[in-house]
Amino acid sequence: MNYFKKIFGFLVFLYSAIYYPQSYQQDTLKGEFTYNLKAKFDKRIDKYHEELFVLKVGERKVFFASIVSLKGDSVMEKSGTTTHNVDGSITLGWKTGVVIPKTNFNFTIIQTNKNVQFFDSAGMSLFTYKQPVISNWELADETKIINTITCKKAEVRFKGRNWIAWYAPEIPLPYGPMKFSGLPGLIIKITDEKEDYDFELVKSLSVSQLKGKFINIKESRYTGAIETTQAKLKQAQKTANENAAAVLASYGTTIIQGQEMIKEREKAREENEKYKNPLELSE
Repeated sequence: MNYFKKIFGFLVFLYSAIYYPQSYQQDTLKGEFTYNLKAKFDKRIDKYHEELFVLKVGERKVFFASIVSLKGDSVMEKSGTTTHNVDGSITLGWKTGVVIPKTNFNFTIIQTNKNVQFFDSAGMSLFTYKQPVISNWELADETKIINTITCKKAEVRFKGRNWIAWYAPEIPLPYGPMKFSGLPGLIIKITDEKEDYDFELVKSLSVSQLKGKFINIKESRYTGAIETTQAKLKQAQKTANENAAAVLASYGTTIIQGQEMIKEREKAREENEKYKNPLELSE
């Protein structure tokens, strides 16, 4: 993983570009970092889910999202079909043989040096809320080498969990996975105290790979969102999940397949609710 060190000099320049951005018609991609998540979603079993996420650093915005979710956007954009029925309703479908990548992480997070903005849907609507950058990090005088990168330790209590982070002062970007930001260097690895959740940097694009690239995240993931609070968004999502078929019907949408599947999922969700182990235990 020596390619990480090859981009250190470039990232020093990038740091100044982030804080003193010029005006661009498109947001140039200045850094792309892939994190692997290992997560224990269910308290009953020791099985860990793994999924890749990407942190895209641009001139004006820094995005964090699931790679599976982003791939799903691409597939749906190319393969979706819409039929306008005579009664005014809309039938949605996909081209024959198309498989849409599935994930439980369909949110988008935008980080800046001032705040973190979270975007996610409930039913057919997109919502957003903002939170301040974490400011209560406790920096420790401890170092560790992770994938050839010299890291320093930091700790914080965030959303009901105690977290241990390892960040790289040599990569002067105050960003990281999920809502974790505000450290004097890119977060390379962060784990909660119980080791239920772990994010670790596993890949980075080189300077040559970044050349000529732009942020390619669909604007529909973060524009036109309804401003709300985290608590209200969670309630809206719970209501939408419990009434998925009814919510779609209220928008004049016909479900081609899956109404029975939705009912089965709701039944399973109710059974599993008391055993779930979310990343954020409190608001």
